[in-house]
Amino acid sequence: MNVGIDVSISRAETVMNQSRSRFPTRGKVAREASRGGADDGEAGADFDADADASRQSGSNRNRDSWDPFASADPQSTSGSDSYTRSSEQTGRRSKRKTGSADDSFDSGKPKLSLKGRALGYLSRREYSRIELAGKLRPYVEESDNLDALLDALELEAWLSDTRFAESLMHRRSGRFGASRIVGELKRHALDGDLLAELGTQLRDTEAARAKLVWQKKFGALPASSAERAKQVRFLAARGFSHTVIARLLGGRADEADFLADDEAD
Repeated sequence: MNVGIDVSISRAETVMNQSRSRFPTRGKVAREASRGGADDGEAGADFDADADASRQSGSNRNRDSWDPFASADPQSTSGSDSYTRSSEQTGRRSKRKTGSADDSFDSGKPKLSLKGRALGYLSRREYSRIELAGKLRPYVEESDNLDALLDALELEAWLSDTRFAESLMHRRSGRFGASRIVGELKRHALDGDLLAELGTQLRDTEAARAKLVWQKKFGALPASSAERAKQVRFLAARGFSHTVIARLLGGRADEADFLADDEAD
């Protein structure tokens, strides 16, 4: 009986001793921690010393190594060459863009002759001789003869002062009176007989044309002297005669109607 108890006690002590060896006590843990902290401090100091030595050696290597940017001289760069090339390229681009007006090969279009240019103008509308000459004069070259060209165009019936005068009269007759249209025709240095004939035609239809213009603008007889003066000045500015205006407005067209102050409108 006692022998069994002793065996059990010895086994219990063995287990406890094994547990103590496997799981250290609190005091042992504290002693190990303090010893480990001292070792870590020494290791940290050694590491810091190694890091300082490494940085020092790195800075020495950087000073001794070749720096391509530090060795470059800003004054020795080819900046002027680059600007020169840019200027040359800009010049070539502007030359290609503008070109020469007389260079038909570069433009890709055939050069237009003076007669071709004249026919282009005449294909759009009628021109008088003096008006067409003014249009062509900036394009005349040394080998061109402008007067001979105009004579040839008249001989070929491309150019006609009569057709021009009739065309202008028809375009203007619906809005203007005889004096206004004849005055415009005189600026084209037309023949006197032609002007007299066209003036007669315009005066024969003056009253009817003035009535159409008046109806479109006003449509009713003036109710006051100020309104009458306004209608008289409008028709007179369009080139209609005083006689036609007086008949149209049902009274005598006095000079005072044309000279009345604009404040009366």
